[in-house]
Amino acid sequence: MKLAAAILAASIAAGAGVSAQVPDKDYLSSQEADKIRDAETTNERIKLFVQYADDRLKKFQYELEHPSPTNHTQLLNFLMNAYIGCLDDAADLVELGVEKQENVRAGVDLVATKAKQYLDVLKKIQAEGKELDVYKDNLDDAIEGTQDALNDAEKAKKNVAPPPVRRKS
Repeated sequence: MKLAAAILAASIAAGAGVSAQVPDKDYLSSQEADKIRDAETTNERIKLFVQYADDRLKKFQYELEHPSPTNHTQLLNFLMNAYIGCLDDAADLVELGVEKQENVRAGVDLVATKAKQYLDVLKKIQAEGKELDVYKDNLDDAIEGTQDALNDAEKAKKNVAPPPVRRKS
């Protein structure tokens, strides 16, 4: 009996170690997570995270205009959290790419451009949004996170590895 309990405890501990190695982001579907894992370059991963952030923000806006009859409040907060999670991950990849001296110029430009657009949308929601008290804290976090992502992208523009230079022979 003790042996069976020890084996069970060991297998649970081993399983916990495996799941700790592959973090599960609850704001990504399994298909989205697979696409990110399968992306070959950091630029491709950044592009995917920005796409997913864009999708979450559009869904948030749609949910504001067309409230779901069930779980409306939870859905609004989930979508806002998912948006900022995706944008944070894109900004983290930008920083990582710059640190590793990868050519992530396209990703940096994409984050900088999109973050400006997102900031405008979020500020408009903050000024004119319906049911603001329901998601205000998450919206404030999203505005702050978007501003941070924009600042990080602007800094990264200065530090990103230059594109390769073709030599004339």
